[in-house]
Amino acid sequence: MYTESDLLPLSGLQHILFCKRQCALIHIEQAWAENLFTAEGRIMHEKVHSESHETRKGVRTEFSVPLRSFRLGLIGVADVVEFEKNSVTPIEYKRGRSKKESWDRVQLCAQAMCLEEMLDTDITEGALFYGKTRRRQNIVFDEALRRETEETARRFHELVGTRQTPPPEYTARCESCSFVDACMPRKIKNRSATAYLKGILSS
Repeated sequence: MYTESDLLPLSGLQHILFCKRQCALIHIEQAWAENLFTAEGRIMHEKVHSESHETRKGVRTEFSVPLRSFRLGLIGVADVVEFEKNSVTPIEYKRGRSKKESWDRVQLCAQAMCLEEMLDTDITEGALFYGKTRRRQNIVFDEALRRETEETARRFHELVGTRQTPPPEYTARCESCSFVDACMPRKIKNRSATAYLKGILSS
């Protein structure tokens, strides 16, 4: 179990699954860079979070629900949580389309595990709402996804605990990353940013 001072942003799970270096730049170096994709995502979340709550046909919908888990060591905010008589359903809004990677599913599962701990309940599934398709994708929180979520949270804490930013490793994914200019994956390659800058200054 973690303590209050150990809690890290739940959003970091998606960051570390996408790229360890990006995760370290955000959560260790406190850096941020925005591109078209992050701007669209931010605007979408701002619209969702501008609401407070509503009730329709026996379903109470809460927006911007605070989350916390001492088991996972995470703190964050759920975009939407639907409360029915016998169920609690977290819903995460995403700007793009459904991904084959598990990044979004892990983030949603972590939200569910936070809610389970906070409300002392069991949550079997949630949903991802994608802006491009305008559809909800139901996600079942099975044992495999829960294990991956726990392991990702552990890796996130380990990375932040090192206080060191890993060197870049260029992949095709880098071109869509908002940090591509600050990260310089093609130029630095497997060197640290410090070594790269020293090389420039000495030339």
